[in-house]
Amino acid sequence: MKMQPETVVIWCPNWVGDVVMATPALDCLRQNYPKAKIIGVIRRYAAGVVRDGLWFDQIIDVNDKTAGGFFDLVKKIRRLKPDAAVLLPNSIRSSLALRLGGVKRVYGYRRGGRSLLLSGGPKPVRTNGKILPIPMVEYYMDICRYLGLRIPETIKPRLFISNSIQQKGKQLLDHYGIESDEMVIGINPGAKFGSSKCWPPEYFARLAELFTSYLDCRILLFAGPGEERIARSITDACNASIINTYYDKIDLALLKYLIRRCSLLVTNDTGPRHYAVAFDVPAVVLMGPTDPRYTAANLEKTSVLRMKLECSPCHKSICPGDHECMVMIKPETVFQESKKIIKT
Repeated sequence: MKMQPETVVIWCPNWVGDVVMATPALDCLRQNYPKAKIIGVIRRYAAGVVRDGLWFDQIIDVNDKTAGGFFDLVKKIRRLKPDAAVLLPNSIRSSLALRLGGVKRVYGYRRGGRSLLLSGGPKPVRTNGKILPIPMVEYYMDICRYLGLRIPETIKPRLFISNSIQQKGKQLLDHYGIESDEMVIGINPGAKFGSSKCWPPEYFARLAELFTSYLDCRILLFAGPGEERIARSITDACNASIINTYYDKIDLALLKYLIRRCSLLVTNDTGPRHYAVAFDVPAVVLMGPTDPRYTAANLEKTSVLRMKLECSPCHKSICPGDHECMVMIKPETVFQESKKIIKT
């Protein structure tokens, strides 16, 4: 299935963590098409994840939720006259936009009733009629394998940080009074997916107290848009000194720098956990409603804490019960696991 296109559109995943896990596939496509013009199509809120990378010659923001935005995107694609497109999301809408945009060769997963809109692509592995969860890193790489591309020996996410972001990050750490030789522990209590992924704020507060009582460290609390209440709940309940970054409006580009600076990240199962993987930062991941098989790759420096319950994984954004899958993971357990992983 070799092709030698001059212009390629790569439609990136929607979720931040999925974008990071797709970077090995982006590396593969860039290496196999070094002379091609590669255009990234990505949602505006996630563009900071890839904007400083080497994958794209141009980036187009996705705004296809309205009819006007959808057809505006179609016009942009049509003007570029791409020879081919690689589609990483599974939606019909994205494949339709590429077809209406005049792309003759569109490759992606043949699922969800969109096979007629594609030129080809792998089919997900199924068992008993259901799609078998596999690590998303491998899921995206299977598209590259279908295309007959040369696959790198090492398949691991990586991210890039521009000089301007590095300078901005250093200035922010100076503002926080964090010295270059200090241990920094990051805590990430939110999740765009929904509250079911979130460990209780009072647990994060207790964990921060344990860290500062037994370790000589500084605590950075990461909180994105709409997570002010979560961040404030933690700082109000905590007797330890916590640097709440919410008020500095840390975007996804600057967050890369701050997480790379951490000696440890304790996080819900959400996008920043994959930043830690990309930068080889030890991480403890608190997982409840999601299936661990989707992220079961590149875990050499990651410890996943998860309770095995009949109701988990449910993949519900809001827990209809008592949230036991997260509540049963105690701060003392996370603290002990954190000490282990910092030493490894």
